[in-house]
Amino acid sequence: MKKAIISWSGGKDSALALFFCHQSGQYDLAGLLTNINEQFGRVSMHGVRTELIEAQTRALDLPLHTVQFPGDVSMELYNTLVKQKLTELKKQGVTHVIYGDIFLEDLRQYREQQLSEVGLQGVFPLWNQNTTVLLAKFVQAGFKALLVCVNENQLPESWAGRELDATVLKDLPPSVDPCGENGEYHSFVYDGPIFKAPIRFQKGEVVRRSYAASPEADQWDTQFIFQDLI
Repeated sequence: MKKAIISWSGGKDSALALFFCHQSGQYDLAGLLTNINEQFGRVSMHGVRTELIEAQTRALDLPLHTVQFPGDVSMELYNTLVKQKLTELKKQGVTHVIYGDIFLEDLRQYREQQLSEVGLQGVFPLWNQNTTVLLAKFVQAGFKALLVCVNENQLPESWAGRELDATVLKDLPPSVDPCGENGEYHSFVYDGPIFKAPIRFQKGEVVRRSYAASPEADQWDTQFIFQDLI
């Protein structure tokens, strides 16, 4: 079996990728790899608290490996820190890294370039699958999740904290990818067939943050709404 680690955000895509890898029987899973913003103690972009990711790892019975980033990180530093962690994992016998990416070709190429520099291989079990079908499989498999971050340009504030269930497929606007592959939303999985027990949490406040569309942008034009979980 191939010794692998899974890139873990705490959301549905990484959970579904892990589920598929379990089913394949091809991988000896060595743990989860999560990017953490150490200034806030949260998962980068998703905004989920580190404590909840740790609760997931206990329910999955897998060790957690983290890349700790400062609050404001340059792309150069990001690449350096990720490369250091991947090199460390390779020394521990890891040969493959599993990702939940679906169709963003430039992102896959970026990941594969990162991996090639340290002699690792990428695994993309969801690649090029129909995202409507994938979300339906996620729900039908018995996973449970909440939307913890929504792009306000794509979805209204009322979607933050919404249960990711079968009604989401019916209610999503046509412009929004069913799996949020273009960054329309992010999720937190709290139960499912790969978990030994549900994750306990409570809903906290709803927070709005703005981000520039690119590092060169002179105005912050993309607003994300986060449902905090505690």
